[in-house]
Amino acid sequence: MDSRSSQPDRHNVDAGTLPMTPLVIGVTSHRNLAAGEIAPLRLRVRDFFAQLQRDFPGLPLVVLSALAAGGDQLVAEEALAAGARLVAPLPLPEDLYLDDFNGDARASFIDLCQRAEVLPLPLMPGNTAENVTPHGEARDRQYAHAGVFIASHSHILLALWDGRDSHKFGGTGQIVRFHMDRILPSPVERRRARHVTLDSGDESLLYHIACSRSDGGNTRPPLPPLQPLQTRWIDDSGTHAGTAGMPAEFRRMFLRMQQFNADAARYADRIDAANASSRNHRTAGAGACVAVGGLFAAADWLAIHFQKQVLLAMRSLYVLAALMGIAFVCYSDLPQDLPYVDDAIYVFVVLFAAGVLLAWLARRRDWHRKYIDYRALAEGLRVQGYWGCAGVEADEFGAFAHDDFMQKQDIELGWIRNVMRAASVRAAAAASAADVAGVIDDWIGAPDAGGQLGYYTRKSELNSRAHHATERFSRILLFAVIATSVALALFHHWLDPDTTTLMVALMGVLAIIAAARESYAYRKADKELIKQYQYMRGIFASAHHKLDATDDPGAQRSILRALGEAALAEHAEWALRHRERPLEHGKL
Repeated sequence: MDSRSSQPDRHNVDAGTLPMTPLVIGVTSHRNLAAGEIAPLRLRVRDFFAQLQRDFPGLPLVVLSALAAGGDQLVAEEALAAGARLVAPLPLPEDLYLDDFNGDARASFIDLCQRAEVLPLPLMPGNTAENVTPHGEARDRQYAHAGVFIASHSHILLALWDGRDSHKFGGTGQIVRFHMDRILPSPVERRRARHVTLDSGDESLLYHIACSRSDGGNTRPPLPPLQPLQTRWIDDSGTHAGTAGMPAEFRRMFLRMQQFNADAARYADRIDAANASSRNHRTAGAGACVAVGGLFAAADWLAIHFQKQVLLAMRSLYVLAALMGIAFVCYSDLPQDLPYVDDAIYVFVVLFAAGVLLAWLARRRDWHRKYIDYRALAEGLRVQGYWGCAGVEADEFGAFAHDDFMQKQDIELGWIRNVMRAASVRAAAAASAADVAGVIDDWIGAPDAGGQLGYYTRKSELNSRAHHATERFSRILLFAVIATSVALALFHHWLDPDTTTLMVALMGVLAIIAAARESYAYRKADKELIKQYQYMRGIFASAHHKLDATDDPGAQRSILRALGEAALAEHAEWALRHRERPLEHGKL
């Protein structure tokens, strides 16, 4: 059973600032909506937001919109009216982007920017302020960049779309295709996109409102058989009528996100107090790191809390099981003339009932699942936070931590990646050499100091000692059983029946204690944990060695990215392995 604990991370935050995980809705839309459909489209969008708020009252809504003329602005206005937080990833610097607007659309853009959290996206590699000023391929690449960013960070992509493919870089049809298939036929660079298309994505949820377009004064209806204003949900399994409601898999995933918010709110004071105690440690200077740090603090504290619940329940169950075995041995093997021997069967029944009740309580309160999920989330956010502080995402376009985490796991774990996706809704910021050095010191550390290298070194040694102690204890009990059996074999002719019976009962009790202790060690996965700690210590030691060999911040960021990917892969395997060992399934 892993027992990672909070480290003095650079993405620490002040008490009282723990953010809630939102439900993020991205927007892609045509600019030239048919005038006659604008009012009913508003009603469709309004109903969509209202339904989400009814279904998931514990998830605040965040809407990502580039605020382009047409549907982007329409959805942004309805989002603000619904009380959602509006984030505007702009493909170009605001003064250049203004050239796209005129008349009412320009006034609306300026107004929405004042009411939104504006997120200027960096220029793509090869683009400059000069070559994106005129309309052309470089500028279109920026539009596509914004579309990819919105689709990559959305839990649901809301598309006001006529259903037709697009041949324009960053067109609505292309963004829809990217969101569903991770295929974008344009010059936008997307790291390892070819891998993502083969997985059953937990991010590929589209809410499509079919719409007509105004084309040179004519109205062009949606692609048949779509009808104007028709709504539908689209995911990897196919298309579902909008009136049928959200696909069940995604509903379960969003409910898990809502449960995380509820748990964080329930223990907010204790999380804040634990976080406040480490204020003396260095904190992140960038707002992005602070945002990730708030979620990390909540996930890490909750993981430790539920781990304690699981360990307490597990120890109690194994103690009850051992006592049950001892009670049964007393009832079946001890001389019947001993006082209270017959009552041992009642003790057995009471202990059995207590064990069943405890297992039921642990299962009902979902302690084991929450521990595993929240630990995996905390470790993912740890990597994501350090990547953000070191500028890894800025150094390599499209390097989002959630792209590398749990891609091959079942959709039930997708909520973890979705929390990470929401936490990464920010522009990648460049980091100085001092920032990179600070991340190296805080994240990796040294074998005899803090950081993850010191943590895994200590945990590997502690768990190895504990495992060896368990083996010694088991050997002692085994030798005691063997010695007792040898004594019985050699001296049974000279022993009276009561003494023989007591020695047989003693052998049974010792065997039960040994079996309970071995089963507890197996259930905690002590051997697997030792191997994992040693493996993690090895990759952090290797990273430490490679980082010591270079002073180039770019090379150091590449090493930190590789380290993060290795850590994410290991944590995903750990989570999947331990989810297959629920608390109620022991080996006893």
